[in-house]
Amino acid sequence: MRITQTSVALLATLLFAALAAGPALAAPEKRVKPATQKKTATTQKKTVTTQKKNVVAQKRNVRKASIAPGIEAPDQDAGRLALQSGAVVVVDQEDGDALYRKNADAVVPIASITKLMTAMVVLDSIPDLQAPITITDEDVDYLRGSRSRLGVGATISRETALLLALMSSENRAANALGRHYPGGLPAFVAAMNRKASELGMHHSRFEEPTGLSSNNVSTASDLARMVAAAHRYPLIREFSTTPGAQVEVSGRLLDYNNTNSLVKSPTWDIGLSKTGFIHEAGKCLVMQARVANRPVVIVLLDSAGKLTRIGDANRIKRWMESAASGRRPLTHA
Repeated sequence: MRITQTSVALLATLLFAALAAGPALAAPEKRVKPATQKKTATTQKKTVTTQKKNVVAQKRNVRKASIAPGIEAPDQDAGRLALQSGAVVVVDQEDGDALYRKNADAVVPIASITKLMTAMVVLDSIPDLQAPITITDEDVDYLRGSRSRLGVGATISRETALLLALMSSENRAANALGRHYPGGLPAFVAAMNRKASELGMHHSRFEEPTGLSSNNVSTASDLARMVAAAHRYPLIREFSTTPGAQVEVSGRLLDYNNTNSLVKSPTWDIGLSKTGFIHEAGKCLVMQARVANRPVVIVLLDSAGKLTRIGDANRIKRWMESAASGRRPLTHA
């Protein structure tokens, strides 16, 4: 075959074009193996999971940081204490030291905790406890409509009225005690406030003897003083911790029970007890008790829910017993 110059030129042109095309004639790319694709997908999933965990942790940190001052976050450490009641004081009676304080100086309504002051003022007057007291329309609760089995016209002894006021928080009995005070109800309320001043309850004010008025106010610190003072009255100790009693009212035997279920508990050694509730005050509970072989005063105010105050009391008990058994200091910060 004869190769001419024209043929050579044509071949050179074709070769140059092939070299210029480059990528089109390049070797095909290697296919990614399925195993490699799976590893890549797994890595991506791990990255997403880690990001989600970081977001959850950030939210948790924000929630902890947003807890209001004076409100403690729950702590799983047995040596620490976190309570749900709005205001709390736990005081060692032997040395007067506060073992726990939370919003202790906030002035708040105290509901039927009032009746401890009512009982002290009644007993301070050294009355005839067997004298009859008659329930009248003046003792009926027209403010909140609370119920009572002491009908208008019923007559009971002053001692029975005191028992029902302390054990079962009977409002008509408490009001009748105030009415039968020398000088009547105005003199009784004046004596309540005078007694509070004598006890150093400088942030407390009483308007009536039942606690139905939200104008009966105090602080957890002041109430700790009141509980300690009331504990010095044997009859208040006895009546406030009586689990239940049968009382004759207008010829009928009626069963009354203590409003604090803990007085029936074999695990508690309670020397004084009083509960209270109105909407403005929340659920309240004050006690004198012996816990971990120490006499203490416990004040729980503004508890939400039916069982919160009882739950807080039991948490305080476990906290003190745990610290005593482990010889650890009581901490709650």
